[in-house]
Amino acid sequence: MIVTAVLFDLDGTLGDHDGTAGEALRAWLPTVGIDPTPETIRRWDEVAETHLAAWRSREIGYQEQRRRRLRDFGFTYAPERLDEIFTGYLAEYETRYRAFDDVVDALAAVREKGLKVAVLTNGSRGQQLKKLARMGLADLGPVWTPDDLGMAKPDPGSFSEAVARWQLAPGEVLSVGDRYDFDVLAARAAGLQAVHLDRVQAGPLDEPHRIVSLRGLVDHL
Repeated sequence: MIVTAVLFDLDGTLGDHDGTAGEALRAWLPTVGIDPTPETIRRWDEVAETHLAAWRSREIGYQEQRRRRLRDFGFTYAPERLDEIFTGYLAEYETRYRAFDDVVDALAAVREKGLKVAVLTNGSRGQQLKKLARMGLADLGPVWTPDDLGMAKPDPGSFSEAVARWQLAPGEVLSVGDRYDFDVLAARAAGLQAVHLDRVQAGPLDEPHRIVSLRGLVDHL
């Protein structure tokens, strides 16, 4: 089926979450008495994924996953104090958040073909809208999050619901994202077409619809 619309992931696809988070941690951790060693930053990432997974499955709220991340780092304060502490990290992260340098060219190519554009992201709605605005993409198109859909990737239902709200047939929508399990396999399970943006070249290398930069997306439209 011909592609008429492109559904982009946000973090790791349009926006450089990992690079931003690393810079933010190196700036913030010393202010709370923690040495930002590579091991500490890796641990932060692992802890974050654990509790974000619980949020994605709707076991806990978004604020609670932040509190649990801090508790895993040894902060034993009351919830309100934990929220204050996390605000310090968040300020560093949000002011540094940026788009990858291939985004402008990719979006230009998509628009040149007259295709519709939307975003399906696993972040909280408020924070993800702030990111898009910071990147100059506030008017990119519809944005769907677990807050809107009641489910998160890799649940194929998140794709089905987003496409239904877009009033499009799944087969005419192309999902583009950096997580093979979240953005490719789950999208295909919902009937969408999909391209894997493998920026870190982790594979699978035999995936026929694989690109290492968004500049390669034009060949799949």
